Amino acid sequence: MKILLRLFISLIICLSLSGCWSARELTDITLATALAIDKDENNGFKVTIQVVNPSEIAGDQISSRSSVATYSATGRTMFEAVRKITKISPRKVHLSHLQILIYGEEFAREGIGETLDFLIRDHELRTDFTIAIAKGLTAEDLISILTPLEKIPAQKISSSIESSQDNWAPSKEVLLNELIESISTEGKDAILTGIYVQGNPDEGKSMRNVESADTPAKIRLDGTGVFRGDKLLGWLNEDQSKGFNYITNNINSTVGWVNCGDGDDDRTITLEVINSETKIKGSIKKGKPQINLDLNIAVNVGDVECPIDLTNTKERKEVEKKLEQKTVDLINSSVSAAKEYESDIFGFGAAIRRSDPQEWKKIKNNWVALFQETDVKANVTIQIEQSGMITTPIYNDIKKKTKEGK
Repeated sequence: MKILLRLFISLIICLSLSGCWSARELTDITLATALAIDKDENNGFKVTIQVVNPSEIAGDQISSRSSVATYSATGRTMFEAVRKITKISPRKVHLSHLQILIYGEEFAREGIGETLDFLIRDHELRTDFTIAIAKGLTAEDLISILTPLEKIPAQKISSSIESSQDNWAPSKEVLLNELIESISTEGKDAILTGIYVQGNPDEGKSMRNVESADTPAKIRLDGTGVFRGDKLLGWLNEDQSKGFNYITNNINSTVGWVNCGDGDDDRTITLEVINSETKIKGSIKKGKPQINLDLNIAVNVGDVECPIDLTNTKERKEVEKKLEQKTVDLINSSVSAAKEYESDIFGFGAAIRRSDPQEWKKIKNNWVALFQETDVKANVTIQIEQSGMITTPIYNDIKKKTKEGK
């Protein structure tokens, strides 16, 4: 009896180790790394996919062929357009490895809402891909640009957005779940990072774009797209985009500078933000919405172009105060731009809803108008943590040597 039991258990184990019964070989499928969505001439969808050529990205051999290819199709619906790509693609397209989704600017201004149901419903799609907007051109043109440092352009775009967000802070990596939440949540609107092509997009589609040091067409990040509902309204510039990230607690690291002295002294001190924490508190006072922002920011000294004693408490405080005011100016500029678009991209309405749900019910239907009247106060505290490997600026030694040489 024990022998039969052991045989039965062994059989069950063998069946469970039978392998991936539903596995598909790479030679039988087409992996899409980028998806571009534009409007077609008949007011339907034009979908373009960037797919990987496995033979060109595997191994160390270099050839003259591109590592990716693009295919386009149109359809009345997103699903139809994606499936129609099989008419020109040699294999069925799989979107499970998607890294970037790009909306054309013209399409985004008309509304992206109709695409979201397909993106969230399709069981093959993961939700960890980055979403952005092709600024001033079609999404198809953008994902057709070949990039010199990355064999897969989609990976280059996605990595650039992530790196810019983490180290410079005028960009925001938005994934599918966050985009849907921003569009559907009361008291909050969505944003997406803008991407444009510097140079000639047509030349960027050829292999010449990866064969020279100075490429004819370069992919660049530029500003933040502001939405109301599912429609793109306009753009924040770089400084306003940084202000947005300060407000929404999305600063990992960035760099800022202030003038050393007053008046005509254009020499600067550069400081690196190493930590930034923002707390948003919303309230209604005398029927008027109010937002209080408390920012605590730690910085290190990056470089100094003037004679200053960073060990002197008074001089350090003066530098901190200047950077505090500059950060407040960034925040105020960002808020003013959002008010012009009548778009609460910061989630101020959501903050009021959390703090006072009953009062929010009274004002939520009129929030677009009330948002423009919202009083926003930013309290910024900067603290210099470290001055680097030296305490006395090199500039002091240079100045001293120059005087001695006279």
